[in-house]
Amino acid sequence: MADKLDSILKKHVAQGNDTANKVLGASLIVTNENGISLSPPFFVVNHESNGSFVLEVLYFGSAGRTKLALDAPKFATDSFSWVASLTKLITCVCVLQIVERGLIGLDDDVRPLVPELASAQILKGFGEENGGAPILVDNTTPITLRNLLTHTIGQGYDVGDPDLMRWSQYTGRTVNTTSSTREGWNTPLKFEPGKGWYYGTAIDWAGLALEVLTGTTLGEYMQQHIFDPLCMDDTTFHPLRPEIHEKVKDRQVSVVYRGEDGTLAEGPLITPLEPPVESGGSGIFTTAADYFKFLQAMLLEIKGKGMLLKKESVDEMFRPQLDAKQQEDQAKLLVGTGWAPEFDELSASEMNWGLAGAINLVDLVTGRKKGSMMWAGVVNPHWFIDPTTGIAAVLVISILPFGDSVSGKLWRELETAIYGDLIPSIGSGKD
Repeated sequence: MADKLDSILKKHVAQGNDTANKVLGASLIVTNENGISLSPPFFVVNHESNGSFVLEVLYFGSAGRTKLALDAPKFATDSFSWVASLTKLITCVCVLQIVERGLIGLDDDVRPLVPELASAQILKGFGEENGGAPILVDNTTPITLRNLLTHTIGQGYDVGDPDLMRWSQYTGRTVNTTSSTREGWNTPLKFEPGKGWYYGTAIDWAGLALEVLTGTTLGEYMQQHIFDPLCMDDTTFHPLRPEIHEKVKDRQVSVVYRGEDGTLAEGPLITPLEPPVESGGSGIFTTAADYFKFLQAMLLEIKGKGMLLKKESVDEMFRPQLDAKQQEDQAKLLVGTGWAPEFDELSASEMNWGLAGAINLVDLVTGRKKGSMMWAGVVNPHWFIDPTTGIAAVLVISILPFGDSVSGKLWRELETAIYGDLIPSIGSGKD
């Protein structure tokens, strides 16, 4: 029940100055496809063909504070935070929209649209007899839009990859993938496109391909086709722009870092507040209240009642896309690393990737049903969409490093309570 989720949130947030093994603040919203509500607030979203949907929630709650100072504002569902890779789901929906418009096909080669991908090379190792020079070979394999959406391009995040960092150091490169620049995203491939799975900057390139095909920036496209239709008024790539900053300045969430002793300290954001290029992979700032509107819209899309995508596009989004080799690669990155703590009990054959997130192919011990999709961000926010049960949830927190074990434990406990207490209570008609 709602009280159980409230208690879990409160248990995991810092009380006073004691931040050891706690999170500073968190917000959780759980929604479903039917608009059942246990309590307000309610959100109305204009829908072109079906009048208005009243977006109501199964649960909304928050605990903790937005900054380390004891007198900081309380964390709330409208607290404004960088959510990093929660951006990817929105970008993927935008890209599928332009596929539906016939501007590109999922299996079309994107190299003519993105010069960096056209000239990409594959890193084969380092020549120790030649001063450790990188061994690079030209890539002759097409890079398709599907490769980008499924992370089978072979390109990773350099900041988490020793080989790419070694290559970067050797070449004298001074930017990295957190710089929100084309140069920062432009690294060698780890393997021939399609021959494996590796998480990285692929969705950033998909966003840039969209810009070429539509003649707009990614942010402009999202504003017109996602944010405005769904009344996501607190979602942006540009938190410093006056029209946004004035609204959210008193609701901004600080990034905190966990030290070796488990305590928290405030630190810098690892991405520019005014990005040189809008990152389709990790650039969005938003609130739980705004992101929930998008998840609610996706639940309607699954039922063919939405306004963002055709039913067949949504079906393809949730269809497992990886072969056995790619599944093995995915498992090596996800299982036991904190990336997806709810997947820790799964084998490689029990997980996959759709066109927008990781898919569990079996029911999870938390209760989430097979065929669900999820992902997380580097500052540890999470979302999932469960088509079988017809629910979705978003957790907004802001803590580094990624894979924080305290955040992962919080997420698992919340999800277990959602399926063990909240959903059954609704089904039985209990409050």
